Amino acid sequence: MPPFTVLHVCMGNICRSPMAERLLTLAVQQRVARLPAGPPPSPTLPDELLHSHSAGTGGWHAGEEMNPPAARQVRSRGGDADGFAARKLRSDHIDAADLVLTATADQQEYVVALRPDAAARTFVLGEFGRLLTGVDVATLPPADPTPHAVYARGVALVGRVDAARAATGALPGDDLDDPWGRGDQCFSRVADEIEETVRPLAAILLP
Repeated sequence: MPPFTVLHVCMGNICRSPMAERLLTLAVQQRVARLPAGPPPSPTLPDELLHSHSAGTGGWHAGEEMNPPAARQVRSRGGDADGFAARKLRSDHIDAADLVLTATADQQEYVVALRPDAAARTFVLGEFGRLLTGVDVATLPPADPTPHAVYARGVALVGRVDAARAATGALPGDDLDDPWGRGDQCFSRVADEIEETVRPLAAILLP
């Protein structure tokens, strides 16, 4: 049930998945900000439409803040890196997610091994972004900036992308490089690749 929930997964939950979490949140916030003003009592808030959160396959960094260069990328693009705390992935995180986006194919396999029934809604992030371009959005439920409409559209979109990947599966180029310890230029490139998926996703959910 609403809000549509996206879980981002990487290894330590301090670099790639936190950037994806906060950059998707930013993309949704930006689209909501462009919506015309609705009737009283108040406009729908972004977090009522979509919940973006993250976890890591390992718990080494549990409780830590986002890695500083990852936080710099989020802030430089207009997002909020404050209040983040790394955590280890648990089964209930997967159970509550409508879409799981992993940084790599290995992490996708980890999620599916933990929760086999999540296979149809678990994708490598780059794979999901690549397949989004082939979805006929006209076949999705009507777009409307309400929690139930965004939820219905998101669940249907995941189903369409799952059907589309049956012909290809994940490709080596779908993985996100691990930028940990590799400097701001690498973090910037990885953040660009994340935005290539999360921005189109937000645009389809809130056209």
